Amino acid sequence: MEVTFDPAKSKINLSKHGISLERAADFNLSTSFFYVDDSQDYGEVRYKAIGWIDAMLHTLIFTHEGGAIRAISLRKATRQEQIFYAEEF
Repeated sequence: MEVTFDPAKSKINLSKHGISLERAADFNLSTSFFYVDDSQDYGEVRYKAIGWIDAMLHTLIFTHEGGAIRAISLRKATRQEQIFYAEEF
């Protein structure tokens, strides 16, 4: 899967969450649970996915652009998200 991201946003994400958006390429989307993030009107369809990177659950916010996904945010999954993931799988 091709992953794109804004390099400036990746630096902000690294500072804020301790992980670069480059790591979204390692996110296992096939074993993730994802859904449309309609908590706000973003002006585009965004998805929230909970899945694995390096044996640790992470949360990825992304959108589709062409045949690729555009990573918007990536962070470790919260405890609540971990429980939610476990209940779904």
